[in-house]
Amino acid sequence: MNEFIKKLYQIETPNVLIDYQRLVENIKSIQKIANDNRIKLRPHIKTHKCLEIARIQLEKGAIGITCAKTEEALVFARNGVSSITVAYPVVDEYKLIRLISTCRQLKIELGIVVDSKYGVRNISKIAVKFEKMVKIYIKIDVGLHRCGLQKDNPEIIEIAQSIKKQSYLEYAGLLSHAGHSYAAENKYEVKDIADIEKSNLIHVKNMLNKAGIDVPEISVGSTPTVLATEDFNGITEIRPGNYVFMDNTPLRLGLISEDRIALKVLATVVSQNDEYYIIDAGSKILSSDTGAHGSGIDIGFGHAYPLGASDKQDDFLVVCRLSEEHGFLKRNKTINLSIGQKVLILPNHSCAVINLVDYVTAIFSDGNFQQWLIAARGCSR
Repeated sequence: MNEFIKKLYQIETPNVLIDYQRLVENIKSIQKIANDNRIKLRPHIKTHKCLEIARIQLEKGAIGITCAKTEEALVFARNGVSSITVAYPVVDEYKLIRLISTCRQLKIELGIVVDSKYGVRNISKIAVKFEKMVKIYIKIDVGLHRCGLQKDNPEIIEIAQSIKKQSYLEYAGLLSHAGHSYAAENKYEVKDIADIEKSNLIHVKNMLNKAGIDVPEISVGSTPTVLATEDFNGITEIRPGNYVFMDNTPLRLGLISEDRIALKVLATVVSQNDEYYIIDAGSKILSSDTGAHGSGIDIGFGHAYPLGASDKQDDFLVVCRLSEEHGFLKRNKTINLSIGQKVLILPNHSCAVINLVDYVTAIFSDGNFQQWLIAARGCSR
């Protein structure tokens, strides 16, 4: 057993490990896509919720961050991030008061998503109260069917006109999230989804232009579609999140190789029987997510390898069941484990894993470790 593996054996489990070098390479690779295509990168921090990682993204060229929730935005606003888009239809007045008042006080550029006139009215009311200019994006549904307006909905024009009439609102453009790409079968299907997303947004832009309304920005999100897109013409901004860590989903889609996965869960075998090896990582650290957006398309809850073994994709144990504190590794004929042995798990959905821990352990190429706080963990409001 080499010295590095011995050091990993000293880490108490379960523990979320971050390969620092892979993390940085992932950040640089997507920044390069943005730079090469002359578009802005505004990464979604719901994936990592970590100030250290956001700082690396900003140092490498990101123009700001994207958040899902108000409290997430406030954590990063209070820690030096100067440009934030909340890609969520915030309609609650109490949330808007906290968000807008703080961003005014800290002189932060703030964007918020809407898909209703109700949202416009509430944001405008609070923006006027605090005399804070807020950029407003109209959310377009490009296939996920979660939030957003369909591309031919005439209300899009009405909402844009309404935004332009408000003294403290700035119409920023269109925003979408092709989250259904996570449920695709392969990278070719993802590319088709990305092409449809762009086509729908260009359609809406042309519709607004005909009504005399300019569209300053077209912002798209999702790691799979960014990785699969070959032509960003017409897009001004990308908002991927998962790319910092990657996980089994882009691997399954054929968009990455396994050596790009930066996040793994370290666990210990605590028991065994004829069917399973039992590990100390259950749903409270791996999550019960079998795929982003509830797609349920991935196998089990992750892939496990003996610590120190080659992590080849064709030789792993499936995390086939979860209790709250226990994971079940289905035994096979090629991997034999013993009680006390440690395993590394590639999770299906790294974004869900991060929100279940207070700290992660960053591992550096020189063999040193650091604990990083998940500063925005549990920010559900």
